Amino acid sequence: MADKKVIFVAFAIEDERQRDFLKGQSLHPRAPFEFIDMSVKEAYDTEWKAKVRTRIRRSDGVIVLVSKNSLTSSGQKWEVQCAHEEGKPMRGIYAYANDRTNLAGVATYPWSDKNINDFIDSL
Repeated sequence: MADKKVIFVAFAIEDERQRDFLKGQSLHPRAPFEFIDMSVKEAYDTEWKAKVRTRIRRSDGVIVLVSKNSLTSSGQKWEVQCAHEEGKPMRGIYAYANDRTNLAGVATYPWSDKNINDFIDSL
């Protein structure tokens, strides 16, 4: 396997547990990616945005955990916009099996090892 890829994960704070599950997958010895956690509990100030933009720039790609919460998450919306601006490859992964929310501008796939690994392998 090639070098590990650095993946930025954009998610709504309400979906933090799903992000934790994804993080758990990345800890597996065969996982082809590293995980960057930029979640914040405090307000989205300009310093946060500068840090996030720097980390998105350093990443090989962005995984967007998509759920109904994504539609109202200003932080996640900004992360997705930033990733588009930085020209980063992006893949949406449905955070829940029974939630097929459509997030404009993000091609979204069911959560599976194959869908996540195929995206990472394409980077």
